[in-house]
Amino acid sequence: MATPAAFTESIPEQLALSGDWTARGLGAIGRQLEAVSAPASSTMVVDAARIEAFDTAGAWVLQKLLRRLRGGTGGVRVRDLRPEFTRLLEAVAPQTMDQMAPSPPAPAPSSTLDRLGRRVVAAGAQGMDLLGFVGEIAVAFAGGVAHPARIRWRPILYNLRSAGFDALPIVGLLSFLLGIVVAYQGADQLRQYGANIFIADLVGLSMLREFAPLITAIIIAGRSGSAYAAQIGTMSVTEEIDALRTLGIAPLDLLVLPKILALAIALPLLTVFADLLGVFGGMLMARAQLGVGFGEFLDRFVKAVSVTAYLIGICKAPAFAIIIAVIGCFQGFRTHGGADSVGRQTTRSVVQSIFLVIVADALFSVAFSALDL
Repeated sequence: MATPAAFTESIPEQLALSGDWTARGLGAIGRQLEAVSAPASSTMVVDAARIEAFDTAGAWVLQKLLRRLRGGTGGVRVRDLRPEFTRLLEAVAPQTMDQMAPSPPAPAPSSTLDRLGRRVVAAGAQGMDLLGFVGEIAVAFAGGVAHPARIRWRPILYNLRSAGFDALPIVGLLSFLLGIVVAYQGADQLRQYGANIFIADLVGLSMLREFAPLITAIIIAGRSGSAYAAQIGTMSVTEEIDALRTLGIAPLDLLVLPKILALAIALPLLTVFADLLGVFGGMLMARAQLGVGFGEFLDRFVKAVSVTAYLIGICKAPAFAIIIAVIGCFQGFRTHGGADSVGRQTTRSVVQSIFLVIVADALFSVAFSALDL
């Protein structure tokens, strides 16, 4: 049976320790030692000759006591501690010093200008990384064109189905509702001037030139762009990307290029589908609110909407597709750590994709206006 650890203050300058200084023998001695004080002007002697057993728990308690006594006296000297106990006490000493060391002072709060500068620097570094990633994609694409055997058709077909065909219901529904909203909002204004037939101009030009490609790109950014970032991010966290490189498989060839090519094909087709459903929704609302029949609507629609307006909307789609796929894959490769990093990079991919799609749409509008298209 273990002998409880004990201590005795024989004289004010001496503290005698005895018993088993182990996890089982310490008991409540730790709280009792808190009351021990040392003379302020003389050396405190700790007599350890009667310690019968010693482990890391006892060494930690003793080291804590010695450290506290050193802070309130001229010195502390341990006497007659067995050599094996001395080695254990010295082994515990660095850890105890780290645990007892005061915490570093909290950094001074940064100013608003400092935080803004750090964010600008981080954004610039991320922009440079994105530019380098685009260059790597261009090199990989050029290698695929030079060596068509390197193109992986199975992943391309899979991404065509997942990003294109599987997205038809949500794209069609939202485009149909958007066509209804556009026609409904314009109906009251056109009715006031007796210009009911011009609802075809409003719905046709707005849907084909702007709304259909834009709403389709935003849906795909939230649906497929986030999936790209989550898939590649999870592979990065689980070290599957490193495994691919070890096997001699280029991650860009397997994971990035098929997604970009598939989305560049799927998004224009989805835009055409959105055009049809959006115009159909506008036709239904024009008939219900303005009494414009389907035949009258289509006659005016053919005259008001040129092939150029239709092609302008279609031509935006590949650019939007490249933006969405590149940003999604880029944020996926930037994932490091654990599951929280996957969610964070997925969110960033969606936000950045939608932002850049809207910026690109604005630039297209400026360019087409300058070209008088």
